[in-house]
Amino acid sequence: MNAIKSSELITNEDGTIFHLHLHAEDLADNVVLVGDPSRVEMIASRFDSIELTRGNREFHTITGTYRQKRFSVISTGIGTDNIDIVVNELDALANIDLETKQIKPEKKALNIVRIGTSGSVQADVPVHAFVISEMSVGIDGVLRFYQDNEKICDAAFEDAFVNQCQWAPQAARPYAVNSSPEMVNKLHSEGTTVKGVTLTANGFYGPQGRVLRLPLQMSGINDRIARFRYNGRKIVNYEMESAAIAGLSALMGHHAATICLIIANRATGDASPDYKPYMEKLVNYTLDKLTR
Repeated sequence: MNAIKSSELITNEDGTIFHLHLHAEDLADNVVLVGDPSRVEMIASRFDSIELTRGNREFHTITGTYRQKRFSVISTGIGTDNIDIVVNELDALANIDLETKQIKPEKKALNIVRIGTSGSVQADVPVHAFVISEMSVGIDGVLRFYQDNEKICDAAFEDAFVNQCQWAPQAARPYAVNSSPEMVNKLHSEGTTVKGVTLTANGFYGPQGRVLRLPLQMSGINDRIARFRYNGRKIVNYEMESAAIAGLSALMGHHAATICLIIANRATGDASPDYKPYMEKLVNYTLDKLTR
């Protein structure tokens, strides 16, 4: 098998992967992704021991042990463009020899959970709820750049979404992809979490139906998204990463899911005056579920 060209898999002078600045041995099999770099230290403060702290740009990593289980907590920054970088580099650390640039014959499956913040689009999913993305609908187009994406996507769901939401033909075709059922079941607790469909936007303002000075191409889109129904499923919340995490992980053979704290409700207009104590509760809840 031919080696991957250095221009395609860039490493640093110390042999670490380009953006994350990690060696393969620095990465745990259990990965927690967060958007905010400061949240990495907040989560790692719960660890029993810390073996590595590394940072580059918005990508900060702490690897350590919690309840005898090894974790790497990594910040991604905001958006699916950064997720494309992070998930590809995580997979490369796990499944490519960075020195020889050869793909390893035996593949490793990582467990990846994103802990984030989100906005509800349903009035009955209140501020401070914990939402697990059982399915994610990406409107960013990232997954469409990868071969065989259609094999993991739900085309019928996508068609229903495009038709019911009157999706603009100029916009990228939405892709609908399931999270890892194994990870969803591990994270879910009846009465504590809400499972639903998450819409992953490629921006915070226009792509999430917010209007400041620029009018929207798809006026009234949030009302149509809230009314959307297909096979008993509905869109529960907006965020900006889960679809790319679920889609890329599924294509690469990793187990991934997203769990988010609702900090605003777009249907009712409510917003959390201080969500940080609830984020700490979500972190504690998630780590507890991942170590049972």
